[in-house]
Parts: sequence; C-alpha cells; structure tokens
Amino acid sequence: MAGLVLASTLMTATTGWASTGQQTPVTGPPPGVTAWRSDTATGQELPDPARTTPTEVHDFLADLTERQLADLVERHPLVLGNLDGAPVALRYTANARALADARAEERKRAEDQRLSGEERDRAAERAERYRGLLEPGRQILAFDPRGRGQVAEVFGDLDGARHVAVVVPGSDIDLDTFDRSGNPYGTPAGMARSLAGATDRQTAVIAWVGYTTPVGIGPDAATGRLAEAGAPRLRRFVEGLDAVGLPDPAVFCHSYGSVVCGLAAPHLRMTDLVVLGSPGMRAADAGSLGTTARVWAARSAGDWIGRVPHLRLFELGHGTDPTAPGFGARRVPAQRVSGHSDYFAPGTDALAAFAAIAEGRTA
Repeated sequence: MAGLVLASTLMTATTGWASTGQQTPVTGPPPGVTAWRSDTATGQELPDPARTTPTEVHDFLADLTERQLADLVERHPLVLGNLDGAPVALRYTANARALADARAEERKRAEDQRLSGEERDRAAERAERYRGLLEPGRQILAFDPRGRGQVAEVFGDLDGARHVAVVVPGSDIDLDTFDRSGNPYGTPAGMARSLAGATDRQTAVIAWVGYTTPVGIGPDAATGRLAEAGAPRLRRFVEGLDAVGLPDPAVFCHSYGSVVCGLAAPHLRMTDLVVLGSPGMRAADAGSLGTTARVWAARSAGDWIGRVPHLRLFELGHGTDPTAPGFGARRVPAQRVSGHSDYFAPGTDALAAFAAIAEGRTA
C-alpha cells in the first residue's frame, strides 16, 4: 500500500515534466580535450583525461618544467583546470585563464546584434558571472561552462591543510546559483564558506558542483539518473585530491547530493560521510553503503524533506531515511536548524557538529 501511495504521489508530481524538466547530464572531459590529445609539444602524449588515473596525471605533470606547465595553461586552460591529479595552484591558474577567456567570449556575444535580445542578455549575465568568479582571492579548482555550468571553489589553504572537507549540493544548483546572495546557506559556496569559518585555519573546505543537479520537483529529483551520472565524477574528483597528497576528506552531502554520495560511497577515500536533509541514499542502511568511513545524518524538525516518503519503488524514490534509527548512521544534532537550507547557518548546533567532524574531533 505504501508503495502505491509513493508511486501515485511521485507520478502526479512529475506528470508533464518528462519532456521539459529533465536535465541532460554533463559527462566526460571539458571542451578542448581534442586539441589536448593532439598536443605533442612536450615531446610525448599528454595524459588523456578520460582514461588516465589522477595519480598518473600527477606523476606526468611532476616531470614537466615550469615553462612547459605554463605553456599548457596558455594552450589548454579548460582541460588543465579540470584535470584531477594536477597540482592545486596550477589548477587555480588555469581556471583563472579559462574564466577570463569565457568572459571575453560572452562579452562579444552580448554585443552581437545577430543574436536575439534574450541571447544577448543571457551572454551579459554569464559575463558578469564569470567576472565575479575572477575576483581577487577566489580559488577556483574546477570550471566547466557546458550546460548550466559547473564549478568548484576552495575556502582556506588547500595545499597546507591538515583536514579537508568537500560539500556536495542538491537540486537547483549550477553556475548561476553557486553563490547567490539570497539564501546563502542553501548554496554550496555559502555552506563551504560557513564551515571553513567555523573550523580552525588548518581545515580547507571545497564547494563542489561537479555534476548536473535536478531542477525543481520532477522526475530528475525523484530518480537516481543524475546521481548515477554524478557519482563517478565525484569519485574521480576525490581521487584527484588523494593524488596530490591531500588528506582524505570528510564529505558533506545536502539533499539530492546525498543520493550522489550514496552511490559514490564504495569508491570514495574519506574519513566521514555526512548527509543532511537527505531524501535517501539508495541504500537500505549504512552497512550497505560499502564504505569504512563514519556515516552521519542530520535532519531538522522544520525540514520539509521529512514529509517526503522515504521509500523506493522501481526507480522512484531514494529509500530509507538516513536519520532513522535502523539505518545505523550517527545522528548529528539539528535542533537549532530552522529548515532545509539552514544546516550551515552560523550559531546552529549542526554547524558546530560539522566543524568537529571536519577537524576529526569526534570519537
């Protein structure tokens, strides 16, 4: 009976969305990979982003001279800026170049009278978005303009960090909503910035938007299709952190992001897996996640996600509530969290617990 209710609820909610609401996931290497693969200026083939492991990438780049690395940044900023296993500082430099190039292109489009007014306005908005990401002090670890846009930003000193945390967001997040001023703690940049501020100076936090998120309430949010496309990207990103010698991270997954993390969990080297406002992780219990990391879960009484049926029928729904006693996750206090987007708000008990987890201060 419960399954029929779930199916009825979800199908009613998703009716009419199949043709317009579903997103096409961004997968594979970023634009420019064809030119990268054909570049032999170093005297050898460059590591293929689709086939080479992050450790192999790291070892290859370690043998190049500073001049050779600078030339690669000049010729292939988009590829190098997203190349997991590349040194952190090199990725910052490459992404700054890629963003500057993308901004220049969008500014040209904004002035192109052959385009419609709507297209020119959209180009102007994108150019302004890129300008914001280029502001001094910002540390962009990944940037991909395809689709709705993807980005990863670091808060803190990643190269010198004793502890690392990665924030994986849920629905309605992309390049435009990555760090919007409204509802800041519901954005990955706001979450990561708040967590970094609550931890010591030896903890770096990464806001990672490296997968195509669902938009609104529809079939994408109710199924695991986008999570299945995003999980391998999260896995490779974390492998890249390991390849450059960074500590295993604590991974914080909000809302639909917890579905991504649940699917990626067996392959992630991490100390802790923390889910908040989760609709389910496509796992019956913590033991089914296939990870040796400590598993934590948080949900406030005011979070609307608690009213979503934590069931799974075929591909609809995401399964057991991670905060349920039978799931087996360690419970994170969230009594002072007001709603679905406020877990990282300053002064909440959840943020204090997250900081302790990120710093490894929990038993």
